[in-house]
Amino acid sequence: MILWLILAAVISWIYLTIQPPRPRICGSPHGPPVTAPRVRLRDGRHMAYKESGVPKDKAKYKVIAVHGYGGSRHECFPVSEVALLTESSVYLLSFDRAGYGQSDPFPKRTIKSDALDIEDLADQLELGKKFYLVAVSIGGYSAWGCLKYIPHRLAGVAMLAPVTNFWWSGIPAEEARRAMNTQSIGDRLALRVAHYAPWLLHWWMTQQWFPKSSTVEGSPSHENEMDREIRAKLEREIDPKIKQEASQQGVFECMHRDMLIEFGTWEFDPGDLENPFEGGDGSVHIWQGSEDYLVPVILQRYIHRRLPWVCYHELPHTGHALNRIEGLPERILKTLLLGEDTG
Repeated sequence: MILWLILAAVISWIYLTIQPPRPRICGSPHGPPVTAPRVRLRDGRHMAYKESGVPKDKAKYKVIAVHGYGGSRHECFPVSEVALLTESSVYLLSFDRAGYGQSDPFPKRTIKSDALDIEDLADQLELGKKFYLVAVSIGGYSAWGCLKYIPHRLAGVAMLAPVTNFWWSGIPAEEARRAMNTQSIGDRLALRVAHYAPWLLHWWMTQQWFPKSSTVEGSPSHENEMDREIRAKLEREIDPKIKQEASQQGVFECMHRDMLIEFGTWEFDPGDLENPFEGGDGSVHIWQGSEDYLVPVILQRYIHRRLPWVCYHELPHTGHALNRIEGLPERILKTLLLGEDTG
């Protein structure tokens, strides 16, 4: 009897240890305050957003920006309003993805739900039948989701170093292995836990016994010199409150859930997608640094081979933080909207 009680206690302890804490929902009695403008989605969740550029009723181009891992509506696609937005008549909309910032968490979040959230946001703000999409880093899975589930709503897409999944069905095994071997041991272990044992991810990301993801810890084991300089600059210049707000409702509901979605089993392989702009009325672009040690260039080149209709821009001697390279966001936006690559 005593052994059974001990076993039950151990099982209960293990169960409680692997369970993520409940999120602190914005606007709830003990949660963070709501200070951002928000829309109410179809299912009742709230999504926070930020507008910049020219007013949407006067804009020629309407662009939705999707932030990356640990980001928010505040630090997504920093384009100079004076240099580009006003001159090109662009309305830029950024938002907090589910669980980030001041957008309600969504435990059932998937690639498809993220795409439908973007469509819902566009409809709530009356952006019209079509809009452009710019996605940064892990926000790329939302862009792939939009190309899969709502291609008819897109006027064009640009992805900046979109995170790739080592388990996409079409990737040759040898290329997937080579790409995985470019990662640190802690990153490799975290990625495999997210893929093979998602129920264990919260514990893995908080335990102190085994190597953890250097990327998640904010101390990449190896990075491009430009990335290192940009990271140091951001640490000096970005308001810590903005960074804290991104994960204020709980790290699991934003960043860890991103890992579960990005490195889980996808319902489709991006390499199998069809060109939504066969008539030439739009375009899809991927921008990738040749020295990006977070997103292996090997896998990005796989997408380039499989999808020749995607315009692939590989930048030499460049790392992952493409949205923070001076002048590059403006160049990317001009290429997407006007077909002018000034590089």
